[in-house]
Amino acid sequence: MKSNFHLLFYLRKQKNYKGGSMAIYMRITVNGKRADMSAGRECDPAKWNDHAGRAIGTKEETRALNNYLDSLQTKIRSAHQTLIDTNQRVTTASLQNQFTGKAEKSRYLMQLLREHNAKVKALIGNGFEENTLKGYNTTEKHLTGFLQKEFGKTDMEINQLNHAFITGFEFYLKAECKISGVSAAKYIKHLKKIVNHCLANNWLPTNPFINFKSTAKAKERTYLTQQELDAIANKKLTIERLHQVRDIFVFCCYTGLSYADIKKLKRSEVAIGMDGDKWIFTSRQKTDTSSRIPLLPVALTILNSYQDHPQCENKGLLLPVLSNQKMNAYLKEIGDLCGVVKHLTFHLARHTFATTVTLSNNVPIETVSKMLGHTNIKTTQHYAKILDLKVSHDMGLLKQKYKAI
Repeated sequence: MKSNFHLLFYLRKQKNYKGGSMAIYMRITVNGKRADMSAGRECDPAKWNDHAGRAIGTKEETRALNNYLDSLQTKIRSAHQTLIDTNQRVTTASLQNQFTGKAEKSRYLMQLLREHNAKVKALIGNGFEENTLKGYNTTEKHLTGFLQKEFGKTDMEINQLNHAFITGFEFYLKAECKISGVSAAKYIKHLKKIVNHCLANNWLPTNPFINFKSTAKAKERTYLTQQELDAIANKKLTIERLHQVRDIFVFCCYTGLSYADIKKLKRSEVAIGMDGDKWIFTSRQKTDTSSRIPLLPVALTILNSYQDHPQCENKGLLLPVLSNQKMNAYLKEIGDLCGVVKHLTFHLARHTFATTVTLSNNVPIETVSKMLGHTNIKTTQHYAKILDLKVSHDMGLLKQKYKAI
């Protein structure tokens, strides 16, 4: 960052001046703007050289004064160089503050990230979840590794962040840590959150992300076809734990609820909707957005079968949901028994609701987005992109139209 300044020492006549010595002032000028401040010394106007900005003479007193002014000039130049080296914006105010020691304290990237993570930890259960904190902690680990490898240090001033740092960090994540593009984009997003915090507080003069664009492409969502879903729903399972997990999984395939949402869902959150039928009225744990879902016949049948379940009655819960780890482990067994070759995870139910159950059956994407509790319809559009079946159906109708002409 190039920036020049001009320094001038001059005599200033004070009010009610009646003769004798005058106060020496120094004027700092940057880009046409100036700031004046006292040099803390005086000089007789008859012994002052306006052009040189120094006292005239060879006496010890004169030499001492000029040496003092030289030292001030050196300190000003040093303050200017400090601003340049730390990538700070050079203005009359910042130069004056750096010179007088009133400059703002340096802020460091990792320090800010650790402070952020500490706040997230303190808010677990009140706006944040454990997995969110885990992601930020992983970002901290990767940034620390990148700083050590590329710069040989464990932290750096926030104003040293630039486009090269961000692209370098992205490359490090992919090449050194063997992280996928989507995961790398998540860690870059965490870094951007810290940068936005700094920009909002005017700790950064420019946005280092302004010319950065992630090239990561969202992974295609896997989902069950109607045939696969029916195979799982209709399979006779004699083992109680598998039967229970299958029912809850199928229920979520027909409601779109995530694991976190179905686990906390209470009986009181099922009520009569505007159409006279039963609906789920809940809020997503992840985003705290409302989600209102009419219950389809398959989902209602499953609910009715767990009306008298002890765990549900005692805790007022809708379904007896096991830990996520157990649910996923048992789903693998269920997939093998039902002949479904796809890797079954509980979150697959949410994808299946969005694609097979709703979008493939011509439910408008806006309606699907509302039921899923998405904060942005673009998230829902990821599902719409993979519906080859829907494309085939729509183009089939178009073919029929042209045949009729």
